[in-house]
Amino acid sequence: MGITQQLILNLILVLAAAWALASLFARFGLPVVLGQMLAGFILGPALFGIIKSSEPLSLMAEFGIFFAMFYAGMEMDPRELLEHIWPSLLVAFGGFVFPFILGYLVVKLFGGTTYQALFVGMGLSITAIAVQAAVLQEMRILKSEIGHIIIGAAIADDILALVTLSILLGLAKYGSIRMVPLFIIISKVVLFFGLTIVLGHFVVPKITPKLDDREARGFTFALLTALVMSALAEVAGLHLIIGAFLAGQFVRKEAMNEEVYRKIRDRFYGLSHGFLLPIFFVSLSFHLKFKFEFSFIIFSLIITLIAIIGKLVGSALGAYISGQKASQSIIVGFGMNGRGAVELAVAAVVLDLSNQLVKAKQISSPLLSSDQFAALILMAFFTTLIAPIALKWAVMRSCDPEEKKRFCELWDRGACM
Repeated sequence: MGITQQLILNLILVLAAAWALASLFARFGLPVVLGQMLAGFILGPALFGIIKSSEPLSLMAEFGIFFAMFYAGMEMDPRELLEHIWPSLLVAFGGFVFPFILGYLVVKLFGGTTYQALFVGMGLSITAIAVQAAVLQEMRILKSEIGHIIIGAAIADDILALVTLSILLGLAKYGSIRMVPLFIIISKVVLFFGLTIVLGHFVVPKITPKLDDREARGFTFALLTALVMSALAEVAGLHLIIGAFLAGQFVRKEAMNEEVYRKIRDRFYGLSHGFLLPIFFVSLSFHLKFKFEFSFIIFSLIITLIAIIGKLVGSALGAYISGQKASQSIIVGFGMNGRGAVELAVAAVVLDLSNQLVKAKQISSPLLSSDQFAALILMAFFTTLIAPIALKWAVMRSCDPEEKKRFCELWDRGACM
């Protein structure tokens, strides 16, 4: 894999289309991620098929969300995350359980097997932390109380998804819950966060005050920290972007030279939001698959609706129980509704295991049918598309005048017109 003429041409088309449509959407006060996803829809297999997903583009997209999550970690106060851990856990639990149950019931209603219902339910329950961080960052509310709750809940949601996936895969493969592998997974997650606390509070703060910007050594150290934390997250079974986010929490303004901090932040912002992150949102649309069959359209529509409603009701209820006002709870519910690439990766793992078990004649029906997989892809696309619009609407309609004023101060002026 190298830099080829085709890759350069694809990058020109992707970045030019993403920049043009994002600028157009921004002019009308709409989130730029919608323009970037529309660019992928136009260029990708769903419409004109000018560009197809490739290994180099996928790698750049992964790095885009990697850099964006590190930048989001730098922007957020870890103390604020800890202060809001209780509402975050309740939001994560409610936002996971409600769509899971609704997804299970709908698939059973459409004649799916128990395993298919369980895996589709899980696919509806996942919140894409990377997508949410990018949307909250763009809307200038990442550092608000609601932003901290949503990000904390998205991290907890990822852990819930990991544990649930382990249980369901064990059930499908062995017919029972395997306690030893489950205990190992939970232990690795606990050890990962324990090691994170040690590194974040005792090791990194001893190094960051000594950083300077000669030959961009501060940036190199930050990048190394992000890579190490991402590798540890992968070992723990979590997504690498959680490691990148937590690494960003280490590189705090209070713990280092302010000028070095500003330069590190600006470089990560430029690499992600100015170059690689648009590739990520454009490439999300490359996974879209359409089937013009009435039964598939109805199934996909219902799956998408219950994904939105289940996540909204469950997350909002969790926020409300934790003590948030009703208006803030609704905003959290809409803020948790974006999906992304994580559930598609989970679905791919399930499909792979399904093929193995069918070939070995351990199961007669697949764990996930092709129609269900395609419906999950459409659901991920449309919920990611709707999330920023719904979040903005919820803020402007649900807040009282004083809250609205505060959000408008955080947003660009044009977004509140």
